[in-house]
Amino acid sequence: MITLVCFEEFHDVRDAIAREKEIKGWTRKRKIELIETANADWDDLAANWFG
Repeated sequence: MITLVCFEEFHDVRDAIAREKEIKGWTRKRKIELIETANADWDDLAANWFG
């Protein structure tokens, strides 16, 4: 099962790709800090997207 715990929205796909590449270069610790800043309880943000 996959759980969505963090996402960011962009208007331009090139900006989204650049951000994804940036985050991929981060350490695991830094990625966890990003998640916990926006979603401290690690809730599934997509849990109610589909019926």
